[in-house]
Amino acid sequence: MLSVFWGENRLEAEKAVKRALGTDYEVFEGENLTVADLPSIFQGTSLFGAEKRQILLKELGENKEVWEKISDYLQTDHDVVIWESKLDKRSVVYKAMQTAGVQMQEFPARANPDAKVVFNILDMALRNGPQAVKMVEKIELEQDPYMFFGLLASQGIKKLEYRSGTREKQLLKALADLDMQMKTTSVEPWLLLKSFLLSVSQL
Repeated sequence: MLSVFWGENRLEAEKAVKRALGTDYEVFEGENLTVADLPSIFQGTSLFGAEKRQILLKELGENKEVWEKISDYLQTDHDVVIWESKLDKRSVVYKAMQTAGVQMQEFPARANPDAKVVFNILDMALRNGPQAVKMVEKIELEQDPYMFFGLLASQGIKKLEYRSGTREKQLLKALADLDMQMKTTSVEPWLLLKSFLLSVSQL
């Protein structure tokens, strides 16, 4: 089965790739492929004897010669995902994919969070963590979690500048800990953010 994912939201696209292929799959960079490679990718068997292969093809659109031949390989017994940064919906290949019923999904860039919304969520979290989480759940699908955190940290700094009390200092330390977690762990960023919002009411 062939799937095509594209868009600026690479985090969500990557999740879709893993849902489609699992965690163990072959990766081919489009710029390194030739037309002669396509039969072995779409129709060949694995060197390890597996009947069905899981294959990720990245940025085939950057290789015009190969991209234009993809229409000849829209039916495959393997699980193949094409992952593109952008896709020309006017192209012959795109229309051929539509006609063939290829699964295609776009992952557009998420909107920048609204500073006022983030401020309201942080204020709510300081009083009522579960309610703050509910507020986040209404916007998380359209927002970038890292930009949300950036505004959250900015609001925390402003609170400390306005009133340099014990709670404000503890809030800033908790934000610093969250920053480190978001940079170093594989836990979903929104889960980390929700856990933070639930904990700050106890500061």
